[in-house]
Amino acid sequence: MTTTSPLTPADRDAAATWVARMDDAAAWSTADEAALQAWLAGDPLRHGLLLQVQAAWELPGVVTPPAAPEAVDSAPGDDAIEPANDRGAWARRGVLGGLVAAGIAGAAATRLVLANGAQYVTRLGEIRRVPLDDGSVMTINSDTALKVNLGQHAREVELDQGEAWFEVAKDAKRPFVVASGPVRAQAIGTAFSVRKREEGVEILVTEGVVETWSAADATQRLRVVAGERAMVNARALVHYQASETAPVDRALAWRNGMIDLNGTTLREAADEFNRYNQRQIVIADPEVAAEQFDGLFRIGDPDGFAQTLKATLAVKIDVSDPRTIRIERAAETGF
Repeated sequence: MTTTSPLTPADRDAAATWVARMDDAAAWSTADEAALQAWLAGDPLRHGLLLQVQAAWELPGVVTPPAAPEAVDSAPGDDAIEPANDRGAWARRGVLGGLVAAGIAGAAATRLVLANGAQYVTRLGEIRRVPLDDGSVMTINSDTALKVNLGQHAREVELDQGEAWFEVAKDAKRPFVVASGPVRAQAIGTAFSVRKREEGVEILVTEGVVETWSAADATQRLRVVAGERAMVNARALVHYQASETAPVDRALAWRNGMIDLNGTTLREAADEFNRYNQRQIVIADPEVAAEQFDGLFRIGDPDGFAQTLKATLAVKIDVSDPRTIRIERAAETGF
């Protein structure tokens, strides 16, 4: 269910200010992080706005004459936010509002001080886009914990839980390796995601080639190319799906704050929504859970998903418990 955003041009201007400040990682402080979180807490829609501004910030050639910097509204009790000093950063600020005027995704994005050995943790429903010092970019999904170490001879990421998508900068002398338990995925100049699941580690490749293996037997390696996915555990390849770019893109719709269902069972759909929301979808009836469904939904809109099911399937929705959305089979009526 899509709603019209009440965000104002002042909100978009504030988001541009934050992104400009975060562009200077060396100057970003814990106080800045706290002030950013206070601003985000003022309106849930600001989370998606900031994510879109960060994406727009990466676009090349976005230049306008620098305008006089303006103060950004801060949370009560906080000091006013000073504008970034970087002229090039402020030169792009004037056009960002237009780039993000359409559609607000229900996801949060923040950036911490970047350093070797840095640890990143996202909360439930939070999506974080993090540029790395080597030119790579991580997009970290909800409820994820990972560590990054950019060494002289290797670039290493340890994924403890959750999922992340990596756009890897080319550097043949420093391989980029993501480890999740015993499973390894290595790429040079490519884009791929790694997700830790109960049954193993899922690897989806959107660009280039990724080589994956288990530390238990590094001689057995699998090459996964763009449009393919693989599920690997400590002992063996569990599942492999060849060249189907569209399904891979659908599985990574979370990067844009969306859940893309394509013949997905309602149980799987509920699991996806539950990754991002405090209010959990519960489907107790196995027959209902096995129903398949198509659709594109915002990750932060489980109510909209439930209402769509009610309108299209023979189900009823119970929202009496504020912690859950219970989906049940509708009672049959006879004559």
